[in-house]
Amino acid sequence: QVQLVESGGGLVQPGGSLRLSCAASGRTFTMAWFRQAPGKEREFVSAIGGTGSNWYYADSVKGRFTISRDNAKNTVYLQMNSLKPEDTAVYYCAGRSQLSSGSVYYRSSYNYWGQGTQVTVSS
Repeated sequence: QVQLVESGGGLVQPGGSLRLSCAASGRTFTMAWFRQAPGKEREFVSAIGGTGSNWYYADSVKGRFTISRDNAKNTVYLQMNSLKPEDTAVYYCAGRSQLSSGSVYYRSSYNYWGQGTQVTVSS
Protein backbone atom coordinates (compact mmCIF):
# COMPACT_ATOMS: atom_id res chain seq x y z
CA GLN A 1 0.00 0.00 0.00
CA VAL A 2 1.43 3.36 -1.02
CA GLN A 3 1.11 6.22 1.45
CA LEU A 4 0.62 9.78 0.20
CA VAL A 5 1.42 12.84 2.30
CA GLU A 6 0.48 16.35 1.16
CA SER A 7 2.06 19.59 2.31
CA GLY A 8 2.16 23.25 1.34
CA GLY A 9 -1.35 24.40 2.07
CA GLY A 10 -2.14 27.60 3.94
CA LEU A 11 -3.77 31.01 3.87
CA VAL A 12 -3.06 33.28 0.92
CA GLN A 13 -4.54 36.50 -0.41
CA PRO A 14 -6.40 36.61 -3.72
CA GLY A 15 -3.93 36.79 -6.58
CA GLY A 16 -1.27 35.02 -4.55
CA SER A 17 0.50 31.71 -5.11
CA LEU A 18 1.05 28.43 -3.28
CA ARG A 19 2.84 25.22 -4.17
CA LEU A 20 1.46 21.94 -2.91
CA SER A 21 3.61 18.82 -2.64
CA CYS A 22 2.62 15.19 -2.38
CA ALA A 23 5.24 12.66 -1.33
CA ALA A 24 4.57 9.01 -2.06
CA SER A 25 6.09 6.13 -0.10
CA GLY A 26 6.49 4.09 -3.27
CA ARG A 27 6.25 4.16 -7.04
CA THR A 28 2.99 5.42 -8.46
CA PHE A 29 1.85 6.03 -12.00
CA THR A 30 -0.83 8.55 -12.80
CA MET A 31 -1.05 11.10 -9.99
CA ALA A 32 -3.74 13.70 -9.48
CA TRP A 33 -5.05 16.49 -7.31
CA PHE A 34 -8.67 16.77 -6.28
CA ARG A 35 -10.28 19.35 -4.03
CA GLN A 36 -13.34 19.57 -1.85
CA ALA A 37 -14.95 22.78 -0.67
CA PRO A 38 -17.40 22.79 2.27
CA GLY A 39 -20.74 21.37 1.24
CA LYS A 40 -19.53 20.35 -2.20
CA GLU A 41 -18.45 17.17 -3.94
CA ARG A 42 -14.77 16.35 -4.30
CA GLU A 43 -13.77 17.54 -7.74
CA PHE A 44 -10.93 16.90 -10.14
CA VAL A 45 -8.24 19.59 -10.38
CA SER A 46 -5.30 18.17 -12.32
CA ALA A 47 -3.50 14.94 -13.20
CA ILE A 48 -0.15 13.89 -14.61
CA GLY A 49 0.93 10.67 -16.30
CA GLY A 50 3.60 8.36 -14.98
CA THR A 51 6.38 9.75 -17.15
CA GLY A 52 5.35 13.35 -16.54
CA SER A 53 4.67 14.01 -20.22
CA ASN A 54 0.85 14.05 -20.09
CA TRP A 55 -1.11 16.67 -18.16
CA TYR A 56 -4.79 17.19 -17.50
CA TYR A 57 -6.53 20.21 -15.98
CA ALA A 58 -10.01 21.22 -14.96
CA ASP A 59 -11.25 24.21 -16.94
CA SER A 60 -11.51 26.23 -13.74
CA VAL A 61 -7.74 26.08 -13.12
CA LYS A 62 -6.35 25.91 -16.64
CA GLY A 63 -3.73 28.61 -17.19
CA ARG A 64 -3.32 29.23 -13.45
CA PHE A 65 -2.22 25.85 -12.02
CA THR A 66 0.69 23.69 -13.15
CA ILE A 67 1.22 20.06 -12.19
CA SER A 68 4.64 18.42 -12.26
CA ARG A 69 6.43 15.44 -10.79
CA ASP A 70 9.87 14.28 -9.74
CA ASN A 71 9.95 10.50 -10.04
CA ALA A 72 13.36 10.30 -8.38
CA LYS A 73 11.69 11.69 -5.25
CA ASN A 74 8.28 10.03 -5.80
CA THR A 75 6.77 13.49 -5.43
CA VAL A 76 4.13 15.42 -7.37
CA TYR A 77 3.64 19.17 -7.17
CA LEU A 78 0.83 21.60 -7.86
CA GLN A 79 1.90 25.17 -8.46
CA MET A 80 -1.11 27.42 -7.96
CA ASN A 81 -0.94 31.00 -9.20
CA SER A 82 -3.51 33.80 -9.42
CA LEU A 83 -5.50 32.19 -6.65
CA LYS A 84 -9.14 33.10 -6.21
CA PRO A 85 -11.46 32.79 -3.20
CA GLU A 86 -13.30 30.01 -5.05
CA ASP A 87 -10.10 27.93 -4.96
CA THR A 88 -10.57 27.58 -1.21
CA ALA A 89 -10.87 23.88 -0.40
CA VAL A 90 -9.13 20.89 1.06
CA TYR A 91 -6.76 19.59 -1.62
CA TYR A 92 -6.20 15.85 -1.87
CA CYS A 93 -3.43 14.01 -3.64
CA ALA A 94 -4.37 10.77 -5.39
CA GLY A 95 -2.39 8.08 -7.12
CA ARG A 96 -2.90 4.82 -8.86
CA SER A 97 -0.94 1.72 -9.65
CA GLN A 98 0.16 0.64 -13.11
CA LEU A 99 -2.63 -1.92 -13.35
CA SER A 100 -5.39 0.57 -12.54
CA SER A 101 -7.50 1.99 -15.31
CA GLY A 102 -10.33 4.42 -15.88
CA SER A 103 -10.53 8.07 -16.69
CA VAL A 104 -8.01 10.26 -14.88
CA TYR A 105 -10.87 12.64 -14.12
CA TYR A 106 -12.75 10.19 -11.88
CA ARG A 107 -12.11 9.61 -8.18
CA SER A 108 -12.84 5.91 -8.60
CA SER A 109 -9.78 5.54 -10.87
CA TYR A 110 -7.36 6.07 -7.98
CA ASN A 111 -6.15 3.52 -5.43
CA TYR A 112 -4.30 5.81 -3.04
CA TRP A 113 -5.31 9.03 -1.29
CA GLY A 114 -3.61 11.50 0.98
CA GLN A 115 -5.16 13.04 4.07
CA GLY A 116 -5.63 16.46 2.45
CA THR A 117 -4.22 19.93 2.98
CA GLN A 118 -6.27 23.08 3.50
CA VAL A 119 -5.95 25.96 1.06
CA THR A 120 -7.72 29.19 2.01
CA VAL A 121 -7.77 32.18 -0.32
CA SER A 122 -8.99 35.25 1.52
CA SER A 123 -8.11 38.87 2.14
